[in-house]
Amino acid sequence: QVQLVESGGGLVQTGGSLRLSCAASGRTFSRYVMGWFRQAPGKEREFVAAISWSGRSIDYAHSVKGRFTISRDNAKNTVYLQMNSLKPEDTAVYYCASGSYSLPSNRQNEYDYWGQGTQVTVSS
Repeated sequence: QVQLVESGGGLVQTGGSLRLSCAASGRTFSRYVMGWFRQAPGKEREFVAAISWSGRSIDYAHSVKGRFTISRDNAKNTVYLQMNSLKPEDTAVYYCASGSYSLPSNRQNEYDYWGQGTQVTVSS
């Protein structure tokens, strides 16, 4: 059974940084695309970033480009999301997801497994 467990969320002030981690188990991690999505209160879940199995192909949502960095360590079965210059509008529950396609995707229906989420709150 595939499990994705996020960690690293918390409360941070505007302009601060956080690093989210997502530890995967139950499938050959290195073969799959990994993505980060987020859901703010009262809003639909939205794409944040995604990375191919090799790490060579990466995609970001326009709203986080230049501030967030996605990376992965296949030896540790872990994907990361480094978040810098955080803004109050980044406040959300952040989810990692694992997909079977070869290239990063911003489409939620292309991801097979999801974590339980980790809360990120940015205070103004």
